[in-house]
Amino acid sequence: MVGKRVLNNAKWIMLCKIMQAALQFVVGMLSARYLGPSNYGLINYAASLVAFFVPIMQLGLRSTLVQEYVEEPDQEGVILGTSLAMNIVSSLACIVGVTTFAMVANFGEEVTIWVCALYSLSLLFQAMEMLQYWFQAKLLSKYSSLAMLVSYVVVSAYKIYLLASGKSVYWFALSHAVEYGCTSILLLVAYKIKGTQKITFSWKIARKLLDKSKYYIVATLMVVVFNSTGNILLKFFFSEAENGFYAAAVTCTTMTGFVFNAIIDTARPVILESKQRSREEFEKSVSVTYCLLNYLALAQSICFTVLGSLVIQILYGEEYISAVPVLQIVNWNVAFANMGAVRNIWILGEEKHKILWIINAAGAVANILINICLIPLWGACGAAAAAVLTQLFTNFIMGFVLRDIRPNNRLILKSLNPKLLIESVAALKK
Repeated sequence: MVGKRVLNNAKWIMLCKIMQAALQFVVGMLSARYLGPSNYGLINYAASLVAFFVPIMQLGLRSTLVQEYVEEPDQEGVILGTSLAMNIVSSLACIVGVTTFAMVANFGEEVTIWVCALYSLSLLFQAMEMLQYWFQAKLLSKYSSLAMLVSYVVVSAYKIYLLASGKSVYWFALSHAVEYGCTSILLLVAYKIKGTQKITFSWKIARKLLDKSKYYIVATLMVVVFNSTGNILLKFFFSEAENGFYAAAVTCTTMTGFVFNAIIDTARPVILESKQRSREEFEKSVSVTYCLLNYLALAQSICFTVLGSLVIQILYGEEYISAVPVLQIVNWNVAFANMGAVRNIWILGEEKHKILWIINAAGAVANILINICLIPLWGACGAAAAAVLTQLFTNFIMGFVLRDIRPNNRLILKSLNPKLLIESVAALKK
């Protein structure tokens, strides 16, 4: 993970995400205050429900496309076109699935059903998000990041209009689709400018892509279980307000997610390319990535634990003060969640795809059981504790249980050496 090209790619991602985060601070804070804990919780319930269908819509392609572009650059046009077509078809089925589930699970709750249906429209435009992985593989994230930034500016203006005109919760539910719709259009324009191959479809390529990506469908779905079960169970055990406190805390922990995502997105093609050169370089790239993420996550967790009350009061106000202990707990899952993201890149490089469903299925079962035990006792704090324990179990402890991924855990332990952190930071400057 060395070289100015890698660093420049990460800089563009982070620069655009910082600007996006600044907008999110203001607009998100105003929206949460305007909607109140109940409606804010309802929006996040819809988001959690839609999140369950995202892995099905993506067909596992999110985890494998970068490798396909790296290994077969002469086929990038047909790979991109085929993946887009597959995701668009699956997204339409998922929109129907979300709406149907909401109608059954929330029978008679007209507002909830409509919010879920409107929010689910974003799935169609998320299908077009496959375009960004071409930019990642080419280390051209400058263009995809700018597209996402412009989209967020548009959706921020849209939300400010909703606030100023006093619109209902339905309009806020639709804003997610507006954001992804703008992103899709701009990514298509950017690819038309920078891409060299025509976007086409091939049944042969579709079968090939699905043959590898199918292992990631269940695996990614299980990850969604980790992230969304708490929101859904909180609504059933408590209320939208308790869900709103939990959502506010989780949103705080993800405000700096752009830094971690920038490192992971930039590292992915570099790690996969290094595997083609030598095992030593491959393992070093993985260790360095773990090192940077772990120490950044540790710094964030300490800050949020100490300053949690101040953060909540500044962003959400006294109405959300109950979210403070939730934030102080849930922010510790960041390091373990990032471990899982890097481990999946390692698994892809080692072609151990089949083991993913075992890891994540075990984690999903553990998450549901822990949530069922802790939420009735501690509410949102219980959901926060369940999130941390699940990530710890799935992304670290399971690495010692399963023989096939123990070498990856050895790289995690190696990454904790402060000397490697110093070397990694120095290497980035070269």
